Amino acid sequence: MDNKLLQSFGNIDIYLFDQLLKGRFDNCKTIIDVGCGGGRNSHYFLKNGYDVFGIDQDAAAIENIRALAKQLSPETPAKNFVVAKVEELPFKEASFDLAICSAVLHFANNKAHFEAMLKSIWRMLKPRGFFFARLASDIGIETLVESVGDGRYLLPDGSVRYLVNHDMLVKYTKELNGELFEPIKTTNVSNIRAMTTWCVRKK
Repeated sequence: MDNKLLQSFGNIDIYLFDQLLKGRFDNCKTIIDVGCGGGRNSHYFLKNGYDVFGIDQDAAAIENIRALAKQLSPETPAKNFVVAKVEELPFKEASFDLAICSAVLHFANNKAHFEAMLKSIWRMLKPRGFFFARLASDIGIETLVESVGDGRYLLPDGSVRYLVNHDMLVKYTKELNGELFEPIKTTNVSNIRAMTTWCVRKK
């Protein structure tokens, strides 16, 4: 990414960048970055006047995103960024126009944990709010992963992740009373892992 783009967008997830280019979130005002890390996916929103919140279980990550917010958006309160679990989001329900959750949900311990995290995020969204998720799946590498139980799998890269598949994401979309605002897309990384982009809007 060249310097101008880096200054404008930071080290943003390329698939989130794609949604920004399509203007999907132009009318969003309030954003929650779930599993925000140091703020790579919040950079653009902080710099452009959005009301940004974030959670992470890593206290150091929260300190980093607070520092980033102070630099890019001094009016954003430090208290917007808190140490918390995904399944226990400490904000008022139906508060956000957009929830971002990149490379987080596949750390679920089991199906119940995955669904608790998912429902917690979904409750945060206003009606017609957007949910952007990137998570590990078995799509395209079904024969290369090995179940270790409770929905978790050993991947060819040696990691263990909770994996979804296409049918599961379609099912959850319906159960949540959502609708896809982008087709489900998966990136196969040299047959060692697969990352799926799941974009759902609340009805």
